[in-house]
Amino acid sequence: MGGHHHGEVLVDPQRRRRANLILWILLAPVGVAALLGTILLWPTGDRAPFLDDPYGAGPGVSMATGTVTRTLTETCPSSEGLEDVGGKELKCEISYVAPDGAGKTFALEVPPETTRSRPLKPGDRIKYLDLSKVSDGSSAPYVFVDFVRTVPLAVLALAYAAVVCLVARWRGLRALLGLAGGLVFIVGFMIPALLEGRSPMLVGLVGSTVVMFAALYFAHGFSARTSTALLGTLFGLGVTAAIAGWATDAAALTGATDDAALTLNTVAPGLSLSGLLLCGLLIAGLGVLNDVTITQSSAIWELAEIAPHSTARQLFASGMRIGRDHIASTVYTIAFAYAGAALPILVLVSLYDRPLLDTLSTGEMAEEIIRILVGSIGLVLAIPVTTAIAVVVVKATGNGGPTKRSGRRALRNSQPGQVQQPAPEAQTGDLLHHH
Repeated sequence: MGGHHHGEVLVDPQRRRRANLILWILLAPVGVAALLGTILLWPTGDRAPFLDDPYGAGPGVSMATGTVTRTLTETCPSSEGLEDVGGKELKCEISYVAPDGAGKTFALEVPPETTRSRPLKPGDRIKYLDLSKVSDGSSAPYVFVDFVRTVPLAVLALAYAAVVCLVARWRGLRALLGLAGGLVFIVGFMIPALLEGRSPMLVGLVGSTVVMFAALYFAHGFSARTSTALLGTLFGLGVTAAIAGWATDAAALTGATDDAALTLNTVAPGLSLSGLLLCGLLIAGLGVLNDVTITQSSAIWELAEIAPHSTARQLFASGMRIGRDHIASTVYTIAFAYAGAALPILVLVSLYDRPLLDTLSTGEMAEEIIRILVGSIGLVLAIPVTTAIAVVVVKATGNGGPTKRSGRRALRNSQPGQVQQPAPEAQTGDLLHHH
């Protein structure tokens, strides 16, 4: 054989159509329900008012950008004159900035928390508030705001897109477009719906289902293996939602554990912070669920193609050997990903002189732990279910032997009286059986 041809596994067109019909009978009601839910939950625009830009400029004040030319250690402008009142002048890093466009280079005092983490270097692009027109001399005329990160972010995004497209080709491009569409849907539908007080559980389930339908079929095409992966993903999503709903209530998670949540509680009082946490748990599990289900579905199809005479039990056992490896790797991948994101919190709580169990049960730490556990449970349970569905679909479409086309080709190539050797697929099937 010159290579794998997925059509060779699905040997009976009539049975293949019947299997696809069964999959669509299972998926269509879910898709229709998600579409109706999207229509019913679609935001009307009656949402909380927009907040003022935290870096917004008032009358006479403007946001500007410039380039750092040099950074020196000098007397802090904010401490000048303190000796006259018995104080002490302090030394700090002063960056000299050339404003974009016309303008003279000026000295800028940078906050110490910034210089300790990332000192300003020549060539750095920064944003600052220009208060020179309203300053009376008692305050600094320029205030550091942030770095300009447009170029490195754009370079990384282009590099990521290029790598994905070079390795995965058109499928990688479709996956990137699907990702962009999913993010647009989340920003355009889910977030406004949450701000308008819609049920976070419904918004999370409906939005996640729509994203998965669109992303999977767009990236992987309309096929039985994609439909199988989608069924497994929806199962994992349902399990995740059920466990997350119980855990959020049982562990009394309020969601009010950081400044952003407290700000939301003030400006959008109709928004449930615990519900927002629940919706976030569903969105966080989408990517990993999609990864394991499409992998398991593809693995079963490849195994069936390599060993078309293997039984359903053999296919399931072989698929689960792959699935167990995937579980082992993905579980600690999730845990390490969340641990990395919560590293500042972990470092901070480690400084407190209190029992470890007491620390882990605090609201902020409990949220991270429950994210890990809920996402992992949904992921682990989705693997055997997806594997079982894939095996049933593969066997239902008929893969007990070579296709009629390949059989005719073998007869044409054979010589009168020549004994035909067992097909490589059959030999591989025996190896799979003995393994």
